[in-house]
Amino acid sequence: MDRRRVLKNMGMSLGYMVATPTLLSIVQSCKSEPAITWTPEFLSQNEGSVLSKLVDIILPKTDTPSAIEVQVDIFIDKFAKDVMETEQQDFLKMSMNKFINKALADSGKEKAEDLTVEDLEPVLASSLKYTKDQQTEMSKSINSYTEAIAEGETAELDDEVSRFAFANNLRGMTIWGYKASEYVGEEVLAYLPVPGEYVPCGDLQELTGGKAWSL
Repeated sequence: MDRRRVLKNMGMSLGYMVATPTLLSIVQSCKSEPAITWTPEFLSQNEGSVLSKLVDIILPKTDTPSAIEVQVDIFIDKFAKDVMETEQQDFLKMSMNKFINKALADSGKEKAEDLTVEDLEPVLASSLKYTKDQQTEMSKSINSYTEAIAEGETAELDDEVSRFAFANNLRGMTIWGYKASEYVGEEVLAYLPVPGEYVPCGDLQELTGGKAWSL
């Protein structure tokens, strides 16, 4: 897959990007923290280790930096802590734990910190390999579950559906966090911090070389 081409065409299609002061502060704070020795603020240390490996599986290093090199893992952890509502935090934890449990069972390992990229990659792939119809049915189950929880009811979500929810959400947040990073915003996407002439019907190829705007 041509990651650069995919990123250029993502635009705002994920629907995550809301430039709130909290979100902007998260983006700024991720610039200076050491990516190798970071301590998660929301996730446990073991979960943070798994997160770092997963974001690099989703966006590995090519002609542009990998996700971990622009600290997408730190961004996601901070976003979960500072922006997500309690129900969203609980859902992330629950679905991530079911994903990790599957990787542990398949690899025969006992501790999350011992999971390698080779252990995690097949679980991630299998959690995303569903047809559109299957994804639609899973989304219905997820919506029913979250609505029940919001109403204070007791609810359970199938393990397979939970893993899909985690993998799908993580993929979206990883791409979003990558696009929000300083390097990608300025070096990969079209960057113009001071807007110039407004061209409502211009050809994207002529205006930016086919790149989506980073701002």
